[in-house]
Amino acid sequence: MTQALDFASNRRALARCITQIENGSPEMRGLVARLYAQAGRARIIGVTGAPGCGKSTLVATLARRLRSQPISAGLSYPQIAIIAVDPSSPFSGGAILGDRVRMRDLSGDAGIFIRSMASRGALGGLAGATADVVSVLDSAGFDVILIETVGAGQLEVDIARIAQTVIVVEAPGAGDEVQAVKAGILEIADIVVVNKADREGAAQTIAALQSALDLSRPERAPFGAHKHGLPARGQASARPHTLDKSDGRDVQWHIPIVKTVALTGEGVEAVLAAIHAHADYLRASGEGARRRARAVEQDVRARLADLLTRRALASISREQYDALITATIARAMHPDEAAEHLMNTSWGK
Repeated sequence: MTQALDFASNRRALARCITQIENGSPEMRGLVARLYAQAGRARIIGVTGAPGCGKSTLVATLARRLRSQPISAGLSYPQIAIIAVDPSSPFSGGAILGDRVRMRDLSGDAGIFIRSMASRGALGGLAGATADVVSVLDSAGFDVILIETVGAGQLEVDIARIAQTVIVVEAPGAGDEVQAVKAGILEIADIVVVNKADREGAAQTIAALQSALDLSRPERAPFGAHKHGLPARGQASARPHTLDKSDGRDVQWHIPIVKTVALTGEGVEAVLAAIHAHADYLRASGEGARRRARAVEQDVRARLADLLTRRALASISREQYDALITATIARAMHPDEAAEHLMNTSWGK
């Protein structure tokens, strides 16, 4: 029996494996590499947005709805994994907001695995080990992996490197839609959700978001709108996400804006319809393959940067490093010079 199959039947072993990945255990490298070769089947959905917009509630509701839908014509139901990347405690390094508490009503479902991960200072709202954890969960047989990010604003864009579909969640009344435009977070959105849409100001929030997305106005309906019952044109962005003419017609994705009240489940079916339509679009346009290629290249570059940094720091003593920093603080050395000195030292120059 493979390690992946062991994980499928032993959640404790899976949890221990994730902990070791988070802790950077060298013993896990070989296992992670083997499991990476078995991954690539799961649907990976990222959910991001400002703190307090209801991401956790939306993720929990999406998980419940997905679990209730049989896979294809079979009688089996999808296995769901949730990764909730939370801010780190400055003292323990652990996740401050444990999503086992926030999503405790899902804990009785054996088909849902929930894991809180501490960001540990990682940029982009994602823990540095998230990509490897996703591979492990994928290889363990989970059909859908939902990743909820910290909600750190502009740096949230790293979610686009891992997820196939990115949902950006906004809430009315806080002016977050303006901040989202300023921070560029809408640029990574495949689906925009205005949660807590029963609150005052929801219409203004939707109008502001749609104005930001409406960079062009082709008359064609969004891809998959008829098949999946997406919102009418007045509720969806007219911005094409990409364009492909390989099959003799325009294949475009118009970013839909979906209203939800996650606490009651209102609008969640429309979010699921948009997720399914986006999956169809990725296949039909070839964008899915292009995204995977870009993601792999970015992942390799990120790991290379981390590896080179660690090797450079290991090549110099603490006293030498402190001297470099002290010289830079005193402006006797430019930061570029300090970095170059570290690099040359690590390469033996």
